[in-house]
Amino acid sequence: MTTIALCQIPVSPDPTTNLKRAREALAAAEGADLAIFPEATLTRYGRRITGLAEPLDGPFVSGLADSAREHGLAVIAGVFETGGDRVHNTAVAIDAEGAVRAAYRKIHLFDSFGAKESDLVAPGAEPVVVELAGLRIGLITCYDVRFPELARALVDRGAELFAVIAAWGSGPLKEDHWVTLVRARALENTMWTAAVGQAPNPAESSDGYGVGRSMLVDPLGVVRTDLGTAPGVQVVEVDHEWTAAARATLPCLEHRVL
Repeated sequence: MTTIALCQIPVSPDPTTNLKRAREALAAAEGADLAIFPEATLTRYGRRITGLAEPLDGPFVSGLADSAREHGLAVIAGVFETGGDRVHNTAVAIDAEGAVRAAYRKIHLFDSFGAKESDLVAPGAEPVVVELAGLRIGLITCYDVRFPELARALVDRGAELFAVIAAWGSGPLKEDHWVTLVRARALENTMWTAAVGQAPNPAESSDGYGVGRSMLVDPLGVVRTDLGTAPGVQVVEVDHEWTAAARATLPCLEHRVL
């Protein structure tokens, strides 16, 4: 078993506020092996991200690393990373000793539904699987979940669990898209999938980001936990024996032709 804390927090424009909330969530998650936070935990989306982006040794990631070490658990969280004219939308992976083990820069940018993330964010180029909390974890950020080829590339790199982080936009049918896509990526790859989104923040609701609905989905696509919309930290268990049983029943990865 691996224990994972789904840390569904509301995100403020202020990084200091967000670091405080993240530290409080990590204190609540103590005893888990891994805590997962949403995309853009550093600050909410908006033109401000170019001015608030930090290097991975900056105060925000360093603060997360200090708390990871204090509470003895690994952390995955979304930040905006300095990277030239545009920033990177980065999922940073920190081990229980506080060391940064990997940084995944979002490949598929959200130029959809009237938004144009690429105005502010430079795309990454490489899928990332990181060894963390005794697992090989494939990192997926928000809009990436709409691209099954990325999830399959992570499987080919040895992923044993998907961590999907998001600041999912609200709107007609958008929650349905989120739930359907997360379940599909889990089911088609017979893969435990931990998906964490921002909780709605009523003080910042005009931008539409954050629908909650953080989930743990098992390798047969069954939602084991759904946090709804309220902020919270939920500790869940990933049973690796169930992965083997599911793949014996549904050996679709073995049946791949292309």
